[in-house]
Amino acid sequence: MNINYTIALANANANWSAQIAFIMITSNIFAIAMGRYAIQVRNIGPSVPIAGLQGFGLTELLATTSLGHVIGAGVILGLRGTGLLA
Repeated sequence: MNINYTIALANANANWSAQIAFIMITSNIFAIAMGRYAIQVRNIGPSVPIAGLQGFGLTELLATTSLGHVIGAGVILGLRGTGLLA
């Protein structure tokens, strides 16, 4: 199989829309909110004093947004697989 053809197939469904952005933002906010109360040992790294996250360090923010991206990607792929998201 030609490599260019494979890349074209991989990018055929890579359309970005406002729905996908909303799902990803919502997933990240959910993960940050969940991590805010679930992480027991906080404030190890530098603090991020924005949006009422006092005592929430950079490491916690990176960890929760990473989880938010995993959740968001799963939701987007699941909705695309079922045909609910174009």
